[in-house]
Amino acid sequence: MRIRSFFCSGALALTLLAPRAMMAQDTNPLHTATRVELDVVKVVVAQEAAWNRGDLEGFMSGYKDAPDTIFISKQVTRGVAGLLDNYKRNYPNRAAMGTLSFSDLEVRPLDDRFAVLIGKYHLDRSRKEGGVAEGLFSLVFEKTEKGWKIVVDHTTS
Repeated sequence: MRIRSFFCSGALALTLLAPRAMMAQDTNPLHTATRVELDVVKVVVAQEAAWNRGDLEGFMSGYKDAPDTIFISKQVTRGVAGLLDNYKRNYPNRAAMGTLSFSDLEVRPLDDRFAVLIGKYHLDRSRKEGGVAEGLFSLVFEKTEKGWKIVVDHTTS
């Protein structure tokens, strides 16, 4: 179990290191991920896994369950319950959910309680189920009693 945990932590660290290593203007391309960066990335890695299992409730566990949690895309949705309803309507079955992958993840801690994560998403599914979708996202995380949770999600399509 410790070996698996070690490799998962290593994979998360590489996810954070790769985008920084490729930025030419960065004067220090090597970056050791902080505990905050690792903990925030773990949330979206767990969301990706839940989505790919067809587990919308598991995916939603990355969000702070509060009425002021905000999702911004083509419209603004407030509250996790409304967001879950939207996901259930837009992704009614496993085929419609497709396979989700996140990439180019970059975490910026703001202070002890808040951090921002930016990245790209790619949703692979058949044309019949809506076709490939991809875009960018930015997430604002808050450190809560239940760990790091998304409080603002801005996703492009």
